[in-house]
Amino acid sequence: MALATPSRTAALLTVLLTLLLGAAHPAAPHEDPPLRRTVSAWLPYWDQEAAYLNALRHADQLHTVSPFWYETKAADRIAPHPGAGERLVIDGLHRAGIDVVPTVMETLRPGALAAIVTDPARRAAHADALLATAVSRDYDGLDLDYESHATTGNAEYAAVRDGYAALVTDVCARLHALAKTCVVTVMPKTATTGRIWDYATFGKVADRVRIMGYNLHWAGGTPGPLSTPRWYDEVLRTATALIPPERIELGLPAYGWDWPAAGTATDAGATAHVTWKEAEALRRAHRVPYRLDPASSTPRFTYTAGAHTREVWYQDARGVAGHLPVLRRHGITRTALWALNFEDPAIWPVLAQGAPRA
Repeated sequence: MALATPSRTAALLTVLLTLLLGAAHPAAPHEDPPLRRTVSAWLPYWDQEAAYLNALRHADQLHTVSPFWYETKAADRIAPHPGAGERLVIDGLHRAGIDVVPTVMETLRPGALAAIVTDPARRAAHADALLATAVSRDYDGLDLDYESHATTGNAEYAAVRDGYAALVTDVCARLHALAKTCVVTVMPKTATTGRIWDYATFGKVADRVRIMGYNLHWAGGTPGPLSTPRWYDEVLRTATALIPPERIELGLPAYGWDWPAAGTATDAGATAHVTWKEAEALRRAHRVPYRLDPASSTPRFTYTAGAHTREVWYQDARGVAGHLPVLRRHGITRTALWALNFEDPAIWPVLAQGAPRA
């Protein structure tokens, strides 16, 4: 047989040593990279403590929380809601790696918002007030959620649209100069709705445009789903033609409406807002079987209250799972949840299905 040469002996020793080291230190099992944080959510001030703790439980998916903390009262006055600016919430979210971008909303009397955004002096004063709010705490930016101008009449809508776009452009530029994030929340835009919103401008100047993907049927209308895959397809087809998809967050509902059933008497009571938790508790209390409407991928049920029939449409994890394929088709990976502690807990793993790996 052949004799071992020095070089062959060294090679054999190297192989033996590698095998021994491999046995002593086995290769680590393959692990998938973590999911990117692709979810933002609003935090309702009226349920602040529970919503805050809920956010911490889902910190691995949340990149931003927007506490619903401020309300515009006039061009130069932005008032805090109860609990606004609470240090425990801000610091706790930051420690969890979540940005805090509070929402400024408004419910001004008809025409008041239009008067602010179409007057250069008032608009500038309002931008100053918004920036003062942004620097009043250790905030990472602002979310502008202004909605009362959405019903502006035909004669002046173009001026209001341009004035609001000018306000958003100014505020975003000033936030960016402070290394803060600018978010603008808007209603859905389709071929026949939402023309007050200048999506093209928002897509250029804002870091994120949150489209409220709900209230296809709303409190003031007839019973029906808050959203449908077909409606989302139209909304996102319109949006992605004007806004880069990576800047869009589609707002998903974690709530529903409890209507008097269509055709009910006028004394049947008003339409009521219900969170997922409240809707499910109501369904179970009345022992109604769970039903997912196949056309809209939305849970619904009816029940009897006194002499009247009522109809509830809401959203849960199964419904959202039926809507996510539409988002994927349009390249939308970011979602926004209205609102923390309203939701079906099973929605979080469903939302993870739309999140790419880091």
